[in-house]
Amino acid sequence: MQSYIFLDLDDTLFQTLRKCTPEGGNNTLAVRAFLPDGTPNSFATRKQQWLWQWLAKGFRIVPVTARDVHAFYRVNLPFQEEVVLNHGAVILDKQGVINRTWMDSILQRLPPYHEKLLALWETVEAYCHLHNGFKPRLVADFGITWYGVIKHSDGTEATLKKLLDSVVKPHPSICDGSLYWHINGNNLAILPSIINKESAVSYLLDSYKQQHSEVLTFGAGDSKTDAPFLALCDYALIPKNTQLFNTLVAV
Repeated sequence: MQSYIFLDLDDTLFQTLRKCTPEGGNNTLAVRAFLPDGTPNSFATRKQQWLWQWLAKGFRIVPVTARDVHAFYRVNLPFQEEVVLNHGAVILDKQGVINRTWMDSILQRLPPYHEKLLALWETVEAYCHLHNGFKPRLVADFGITWYGVIKHSDGTEATLKKLLDSVVKPHPSICDGSLYWHINGNNLAILPSIINKESAVSYLLDSYKQQHSEVLTFGAGDSKTDAPFLALCDYALIPKNTQLFNTLVAV
C-alpha cells in the first residue's frame, strides 16, 4: 500500500518566530524558510522537526501551500513529490515542471473570474488608500495573476475584518460565489472560486489511485480553507491551537 500525505506548510510544519512556542528556548528551533534576502523567517519547533522526520520515513510528502514558486523554493526541506502552489492554482511535477494539463484547465476557465477579481480589487485599493496601514497585493506567479492578499501593519485580524465586512463581503462577486475570501491572522485573501486546494488535491488523488492498487492518504493543515482537502483523505492531522483546531473544538 502506497502512503501519501498532503501537507500544508505555513503554521502547520513551521511558522514565524513570533508564533513559536519552543520547548527549551529558541536554540531548539530549526530554520525552515527564508525571506528573499536570505534572512531566516520561519522556524520549526522540536515537535515539528520530529513530525517531519516521522513523515519522511513512511510517506510520500506532497506540499499543498499558498506560497508561490519563489517562496516555496525558499523552504529548506527536501521535497521529492508533486507540489501544489498558489492555493491550488499551480501543480508542479516531481522535476519542478508545471503540470500543463492542470494549468490549462485553470487558464481556460480563469478569464471571467480574473475580471471580477480586478473589479473587486479596485474597491479594496480605494478603501486601503483612505485608511493607513493596509498592504494590498495581487499575487502573480508564472506571469499570471491568481489572487489578492491584504495585510495590515498592526498585525491584527480585527483591523482586516473591518475591510472584510465593509468592502469584501457585500461585493456582488462574493455574493454570487464567483470569488471567495479567507482570513487567518494578519492575512486576508480574495480568490477566484476555481482556485482552491481541494480541487488540486482531488486531481492528484485520482492520478495516484491510477498508479497504485491501494493508496492510504493523510492530510495536514491549520486553516479553515484546508478542511475541504483534508476531508478527501483517509485521515486528517490538525495542529493544536490553530484556526481549524479551534473551530472544531468550539463545535
